[in-house]
Amino acid sequence: MIGFSLFFVSLHRFLTSYMKYYEVNMTIEPCSQDAQDLLAALTAEAGMETFEETPTGLKGYAQQQLLDKEALQLAIDMFPMEGISISYTVCEAEDKDWNEQWELEGFEPIVIDNRLTIHDGRHLPSEPSDISIEIDAHMAFGTGTHETTRMICRQLLDMELQDKRVLDCGCGTGILGICALKLGAASCVGYDIDEWSSDNTRHNAVINHVDDRLVPYCGDASVLSSFATEFNVIMANINRNILLQDMERFVSVMTPDATLILSGFYLSDCKKLEERARSLGLLLSSVTSDGDWACMSFTR
Repeated sequence: MIGFSLFFVSLHRFLTSYMKYYEVNMTIEPCSQDAQDLLAALTAEAGMETFEETPTGLKGYAQQQLLDKEALQLAIDMFPMEGISISYTVCEAEDKDWNEQWELEGFEPIVIDNRLTIHDGRHLPSEPSDISIEIDAHMAFGTGTHETTRMICRQLLDMELQDKRVLDCGCGTGILGICALKLGAASCVGYDIDEWSSDNTRHNAVINHVDDRLVPYCGDASVLSSFATEFNVIMANINRNILLQDMERFVSVMTPDATLILSGFYLSDCKKLEERARSLGLLLSSVTSDGDWACMSFTR
């Protein structure tokens, strides 16, 4: 299964940034889970960043400047399942606060491997854990409810982070950087294209008492060219296309012994990401999965 039942939690990270998005409504006849999963995998090549299952097919969302309509049409024309008819329409995604209900309702505490608890201010954990992170999500992605966030947190729990310099690419709420700092990292720099996210990272750093060691920036990977330092651990929980585009910039700020942790993509994307990483001198050290989602770690 796609693993997204997307509504508020999954859409807001993409649709509340300052970039404009297209909504691509794809009708599948007859509609099935297998057809939805395959269509999502194929049309991701056209620039889709996220998908929402519908009773009749799939909705995809892509930045307007990144949607490749020729690739989209080709993916549909070459759809390999027999007896399937696919049609689609493209329109501008509605500009509204997708996160409003999420912010109002909050989320139940999330426990990862009985060592880390992530919670909001409304729902406190019933039992203590080794590490507790409070997340107040304002228009930003990253509360631990999504498989990709949980997988990276698990990676961090098993790493030696003492005194390490950490970079969080696409920081969202700041949860990954905060987690690393609570596990002993010396400092963390985060950046996100969404000003709401960089502000929310700063806010969550304060309520978790790590604001003296976490510095968020608003911008894309081009901000890395202004950094004079290198990082021991780099995390990026972003969609596959952006990872492929920005990986060279990540490598440019890695120390010789650094670890690069990537997530935000499907298992079917791993081969392409590994090829890109290998071309940049990186070696694959691990692959984990949760449903159809994947997390990959690389070293230099």
